[in-house]
Amino acid sequence: MLYAQNAPDFTAQQRFTTENIKFKSAGAELEGTLFKPGHSNAIVVLVHGSGQENRMVGVASLLASNGITVFTYDKRGVGKSGGVYAGPEVGTNNIDAANLDLLASDASAALNALSVHLPTKHVPLGLLGFSQAGWVIPLAAKKNAKVNFIVLFSGPMVNTLEQLRFQFYTAGNAKFWEMHTEAEVREHINNDPDRYPFKATDPRDALSKLSIPGLWLFGAKDIQAPVSLSIERLRVLQAKNKYYEFKLFPELGHNTASAESPEPVNFAIQWIKTLKI
Repeated sequence: MLYAQNAPDFTAQQRFTTENIKFKSAGAELEGTLFKPGHSNAIVVLVHGSGQENRMVGVASLLASNGITVFTYDKRGVGKSGGVYAGPEVGTNNIDAANLDLLASDASAALNALSVHLPTKHVPLGLLGFSQAGWVIPLAAKKNAKVNFIVLFSGPMVNTLEQLRFQFYTAGNAKFWEMHTEAEVREHINNDPDRYPFKATDPRDALSKLSIPGLWLFGAKDIQAPVSLSIERLRVLQAKNKYYEFKLFPELGHNTASAESPEPVNFAIQWIKTLKI
C-alpha cells in the first residue's frame, strides 16, 4: 500500500563506535549496526517507516553523538537482511495485519539481540520509529516486556483502513489543508468506502495495554497521517492515565525527522534523556 517516509539523513561529529550485528527473527537472518557512544543515557532500536529501507545510519549517528546507544538494521528483505519484503513496489500489502505483526517481531528480536552485546539493565531501553512504525512499535512493545519507552515520529493513531482513506483523500496534495477543513476530513475518514478491504490494525489496541511512557512528534501540515484525530485519540488514552505525550510542530508536514527541521529530533533526544528506570 501507500504510506512512505524516507529515512532522515544527518551527519554527526562526536565520538562513538560501531559494530555490525546479525540476529534471527521469524525464520530470517537480519543484519544491522550498533552505534555505541562513550557514555549512554538510553538504548534505542530504530524501526522503519514503509518502503525498502536500509539501516538508518544518519539518524543513528545523530542519536549516538548525543549519548544514546542505537541499533539500526536493514528491513526484512532489504540490504543485507534476509526474508521477504512486502510493499506496493513488489505488489504486496505492507500494512496487512500479518506483515505489521511480522515487522513487530523483527523489532522485538532486534531488541533482544542487544542483550547479548550490551548491559541493558541500568539504562532505559526503547523503540524509536517513523511513520508506519506507528503501528509496528506498539505491537513490538506489547510483545517484549524489555521495552521501557517508545518514540514515534508522525506515527498515526488511526487504524490502517482509516489511514488509507485519509491518504487517498489528500492524494499527495501539498496544499490540501488550504482547501479542506478538519470537519471534511473526519467525514471522509468515517464514511469513505475502503478500496482495499483487509483486517485493520489499530495502534490503540496495544497502547491501551502498555504502561510505559511514549512520545509522539507531529507536523500540523501532515497529508499522510491525520494529525488532529491522532492527537484526539492520544488525549483519550492520557485521560486513562497512560503516560503518552505529544508535541505538535505547526509548520511541519509528515517528515518530522529531517536535518532541515531539527527541532523534533532535538526534542525527542531531550525527552529520552529525562527517562529513568
